Amino acid sequence: MSEHESSREAWVAIPTEEEHRANLPQGARAGNYDFGYLPAMGRLQARHREIGPLFGALYRQVMFGPGELDRQEREMVAAVAAAAQDCRY
Repeated sequence: MSEHESSREAWVAIPTEEEHRANLPQGARAGNYDFGYLPAMGRLQARHREIGPLFGALYRQVMFGPGELDRQEREMVAAVAAAAQDCRY
């Protein structure tokens, strides 16, 4: 097996916090949470100008839209799913 075949990780350069903040519309928030920093997932989504906003809209609908689960239950499902997939985000 070649070196390329054994390495299955994707690599995408994501903007720094400063670069991401500079590209946000005036007065726009960088997310639904205030962590005191911009998480890498949002900056990663920003790399694709068409898909990023759609993914963000889907996320907001799933996490904050009407549904059977309350906020804490939704957060728990997201945390368990991320952990099960070894997701760093």
